[in-house]
Amino acid sequence: MITFKNVSKRYPDGYVALNNIDFAFESGEMVFLTGHSGAGKSTLLKLIAAIERPTSGTITISGQNIAQLKPGAIPYLRRKIGFIFQDHKLLFDRNVFDNVLLPLQISNFDNKMVAGRIRAALDKVGLLAKEKAMPIALSGGERQRLCIARAVVHRPSILIADEPTGNLDIEYAQDIMSMFKSFNQVGVTVLIATHDASLLRDTEHRILSLKQGKLAV
Repeated sequence: MITFKNVSKRYPDGYVALNNIDFAFESGEMVFLTGHSGAGKSTLLKLIAAIERPTSGTITISGQNIAQLKPGAIPYLRRKIGFIFQDHKLLFDRNVFDNVLLPLQISNFDNKMVAGRIRAALDKVGLLAKEKAMPIALSGGERQRLCIARAVVHRPSILIADEPTGNLDIEYAQDIMSMFKSFNQVGVTVLIATHDASLLRDTEHRILSLKQGKLAV
């Protein structure tokens, strides 16, 4: 489903974040991406969502070369993808319900369907009772749950998470990982970037390791 072929990313200041990356994984896989800080994990995830564009190489999702997408086609690509950012990007002037509403508004969902979808997503992550709460009133784990609800409310086929358990204690981290596994079990393709070795211990899922912008072998 997702293929990188000879992909490199050089930023305008000359910094090479990724260098000649090749990999592929199939629809429905769950894959971990690991590596040191600055290894290129976040850049790789952003390339999949067309937040960044590669300097060279080909990135295909379901056979479509997203490296060549015109700007007007990018919103349609992102309807397939749920992205959980490392820094949350929550709107602190809007309540829990309205934070989850945002991606549906951007995608022009039918207003008759919106409330049901939002409450279903909040129920899935255990926040249904807090739909009127403001993000500032939530714990760190609850904010991460809110990010997950916002990422899955439009029912994407691909779920991407950038350091989703960073700054969480072990119990919350395990809870968040259980959610990702449950999404994967119903066919969602899941890619998680992490440097948390405890999450990778004894995992049966594939691990891709980046080192200084290259895939380690």
